Amino acid sequence: MICVGLGTSAIDLLQLCDHINKMIPQLPISQPPKMHDTATAAHERVYRTLRGQIMHGEFRPGQSMTIRGIGKAFDVSMTPAREAVRRLVADGGLTLSSSGRVSTPELSSERIEELASIRALIEPELGSRALPRAHLALIDRLQAINATIAECAAKHDDVGYIRTNLEFHRTLYLRAQAPAMLALTETVWLQLGPTMRSLYARLNRTEVPHNHRLIVAALRAGDEPSLRLALRSDVTQGLRLLVV
Repeated sequence: MICVGLGTSAIDLLQLCDHINKMIPQLPISQPPKMHDTATAAHERVYRTLRGQIMHGEFRPGQSMTIRGIGKAFDVSMTPAREAVRRLVADGGLTLSSSGRVSTPELSSERIEELASIRALIEPELGSRALPRAHLALIDRLQAINATIAECAAKHDDVGYIRTNLEFHRTLYLRAQAPAMLALTETVWLQLGPTMRSLYARLNRTEVPHNHRLIVAALRAGDEPSLRLALRSDVTQGLRLLVV
């Protein structure tokens, strides 16, 4: 409008506008998601959800499933379902037979002993590393989780018990700031998930594990040897009952 008032011709105005337009950064035009990205998101969703279900004991040892059934349950095509299964087999959360049968692992006594030994080595170390950062808010959080565990035990909710029990340990171990060790620990939890379901059904717990109280007490006192002992006992005592 100022240019017109100065007698600028319409052609000059168009040229000026064109020049200004070239100087203004052009915003990128959003593109629809690529098919590859969509498939990746679908397979990641299936993988993470199924991984959590196996880890928390929603499936029993040796329970069979099919890729087609997984795809139908998650409303995805065969490709993301197959990719999720492939990753879970690599993690040890599922087994794949030579005939193509997919199932949750049935662990031998030797395998249970091995995984229990891994937990006994790594988890006390994670607890030890977390101890210097065990502030009161963390201890209060662990106490609240223990209360939820007690509720699950009273209801005989085995899956809920396993889920909140692992939440108790994960909440503590996150303070260790040792992501590689925690990732390895969670892989062991995944492989043990269906077995833990059988174990808790057999134990028929009705209250919070005694070792959980000892863990909290050791954190509150800053007692590293007691913390290590309580963690080692907590992660192995139940599993030893399955070793014959």
